[in-house]
Amino acid sequence: MAAGILSHKLPWALVLLGVMISITLEMSSIPSLAFAVGVYLPLASSSPIFIGGMIRLLVDRWLRKHKFRAHNLTHDELVAEGDKSSGVLLASGYIAGGALAGIVIAMMAGLPSLAPMNERLAAWATAHNPFFTGPHADLLALIPFTALCLLLYLVGRDLLLAPRSAKFRA
Repeated sequence: MAAGILSHKLPWALVLLGVMISITLEMSSIPSLAFAVGVYLPLASSSPIFIGGMIRLLVDRWLRKHKFRAHNLTHDELVAEGDKSSGVLLASGYIAGGALAGIVIAMMAGLPSLAPMNERLAAWATAHNPFFTGPHADLLALIPFTALCLLLYLVGRDLLLAPRSAKFRA
């Protein structure tokens, strides 16, 4: 897009179409950013985002029914309390950690001097983990993903790793 702007060859009809779609979505109370993520990203990338959103929905429902029931909070106050959740902090850490891991992996793949180390790591992983490659490698990845989802749910409900001040918030 930057090259299109600088060279004055940007397809403005498509840009304006995107603007109109975004306005229509917002007027329909559909978040345009969430819609765009679903359209743009492949399913392998957007599925974890969806699952994280579902975990947030479950935690928020539990907080409303059990933790904040007696407080008579408005909708905005409930949203603000949900945003203060330890689960939000953990999810932010997941995102930051994934970004940092992506940077490290890209650096390791892009630097020719690290190629021998990458080959040794791949050989070690293949030798010590029979599921590292093969038909069940993707299924094996669901185990830590499920563990991370469960951890996020438990932390969001303050059942695990609860902050010391959490017992006084309710």
